[in-house]
Amino acid sequence: MTIEFAPERWKRIREDYRRWWAVELERPLIQMTLTGCAPGRAEPKLPLHGFASSYDFSVSADEIIDRWDWEISRREYLGDAFPCFWPNFGPGSMASFLGAEVTPHEDTTWFHPKGEAEIADIHFRYDPKNPWLERTKDVCRAAGERWQGQVQVHMPDLGGNLDILSTFRPGEQLLLDLYDHPDDVKRLTWEAHDLWWQYFEEIDAVLRPANPGYTAWAPIFSETPYYMLQCDFCYMIGPEMFDEFVKPELAATCNRLSNAFYHLDGPGQLAHLDSLLEIESLKGIQWIPGSGAKPQSQWTQVYQKIRNAGKLIQVYAYSDGNTAALDFHWLDTLVEQLGSQEGIIMLSATAPMARKDEALEVLAKHGAA
Repeated sequence: MTIEFAPERWKRIREDYRRWWAVELERPLIQMTLTGCAPGRAEPKLPLHGFASSYDFSVSADEIIDRWDWEISRREYLGDAFPCFWPNFGPGSMASFLGAEVTPHEDTTWFHPKGEAEIADIHFRYDPKNPWLERTKDVCRAAGERWQGQVQVHMPDLGGNLDILSTFRPGEQLLLDLYDHPDDVKRLTWEAHDLWWQYFEEIDAVLRPANPGYTAWAPIFSETPYYMLQCDFCYMIGPEMFDEFVKPELAATCNRLSNAFYHLDGPGQLAHLDSLLEIESLKGIQWIPGSGAKPQSQWTQVYQKIRNAGKLIQVYAYSDGNTAALDFHWLDTLVEQLGSQEGIIMLSATAPMARKDEALEVLAKHGAA
């Protein structure tokens, strides 16, 4: 085992994140991950893919985890960062559990229905022998057996329920269904809700024996069930339809999670922010302005609204919308805008080791060193 992260570090992670969720930590959480460490062994021959779905089923789960073990071994974790692994089978991978075809690409994974069907004829049912469900659990199981709790393994990106439904009603079909077949949309939403939770609990049962806690594709650590919820489809609908078709199921899921966050993606979703903030059990908002929008440092009114509603805030360590251009210091601007630094978590992409001094400076300034 060449991953450097002592048990004492995990103890601190648990304590600090526990206090942050309870809004008792008087500083922001700041994750700084650097790459460039010597892994202590030869690089595996298997190429690294960000999407586990890109590996043919002939590649074993153990081989995938061994490749990621080498990658994680090259990283140094500063501040509130911790070793983690995301079994990424694509956004909304629950669609594959329901029978959708899987088309992996290097930078994403697409899901498509196997054939056309009227919405009244679509029914979501559990298949315990679905090959993608078995593959997902195999990778999660191999991760737990390999790392024995030293690495936090994320819950896969199961997806938001209308996003999953839109896989089976692609293009404009689901939008028209909201008008023409609202009862079937609601029926399938709740069928997906029940199955989402069945998959969540089933995968969690595989992860739980070794995992330090809970994380999702946005790696906020939690000792109790957490997930980054989303509904990208709602970019295309107004507040009334959001309240009718999205909010009830979303609120029900928030009520079942100890720590629920929402992925607010793009200006088109801002119309739903007030409604989201009304969900008492929703703990926080991740605001992503998106490509072509003003950088995240220029949305003071959005962050202030989230803060005024008593919700937590998650941002990334780039201010100009370019995910490749890390800007550790924009956190200073956000703290100044909000007037205080509690209730914020800043996640960063992996930075080169040459930026370590800069990272340490930011961590020290905000009490996270």
